[in-house]
Amino acid sequence: MADQVPSVTISSSDRMPIATSRVPALIVHGGAGADPTDAPDELRRGIRDALAAGWARLRDGGTSLDAVEAAVRVLEDQPRFNAGRGSVLTSVGTVETDASIMEGDRLTNGAVAAVSGVANPISLARRILEDGRHSLFVGPGAIERARALGVPLCDPAMLVTERRSRQLDALSLGTVGAVAIDRAGTIAAGTSTGGTAGKLPGRVGDSALIGCGTYADSTAAGVSCTGDGEAIIRVALARRTLEILKSAGDPDHAVEVALATLVEDGRGDGGLIVVDWKGRVAWGHTTPFMPVGFRSASREFVADPDAAT
Repeated sequence: MADQVPSVTISSSDRMPIATSRVPALIVHGGAGADPTDAPDELRRGIRDALAAGWARLRDGGTSLDAVEAAVRVLEDQPRFNAGRGSVLTSVGTVETDASIMEGDRLTNGAVAAVSGVANPISLARRILEDGRHSLFVGPGAIERARALGVPLCDPAMLVTERRSRQLDALSLGTVGAVAIDRAGTIAAGTSTGGTAGKLPGRVGDSALIGCGTYADSTAAGVSCTGDGEAIIRVALARRTLEILKSAGDPDHAVEVALATLVEDGRGDGGLIVVDWKGRVAWGHTTPFMPVGFRSASREFVADPDAAT
């Protein structure tokens, strides 16, 4: 156990009326490594746009899977975030993305890792979930599944941005994710990332691993994680958070204990978002800032980057 208690920033929706499992709720994050001084307006706009896309699905009677995929796709399409078109580069200057998505009623899931040439890996992960034969595809095998499942491919070079080329040697804990509960009480969670800047080709982090970066169980909660992937894998952070929540019954407490475990046992930093079966949302991070926003029938919130500077 570490000698000092780790610094953990915890926030929640506890000032809004507690929802029932029949009231939709959505929370999204833009990565625990986001720099609040770098284009803060883009961070705010990206989170707002992701919330709007996901909430539109829930408002119109769509499923939590629909909402999570829609929200994450928006962030994958926004170059400011480390996912899809904004992914950081490997040590050889290429993009390799990881993503996963899970539905909490049947515990079905789909994931991809070390994928090049797919602008929206969260959609490929969703198609894999729906196909149902296997859960995780990597590298060339994931590209073949994309072709077979009708997921559009792109020139891998179009995913390499000037911003990320300049940041090749910079530390990055960026990831994007979303968790939602729909009118039927079904919880879904999804996570997508470009990984760690300068990573070796073929490296896979937590975002593609069910139980580490993503988990959903409609009897308890959904979780999406962000941060030091190796540390998150060490403690199976998403599943660990859910188990703590099952025991304690309090999303804020579960986030706090889980992140303390990440720092002390995982030996890394990060953040996570949660929606529980009652529709309560909570989030926390051990880094200076994590873009986050949530929406319910009665409230909407987007974290202000300026408040972190």
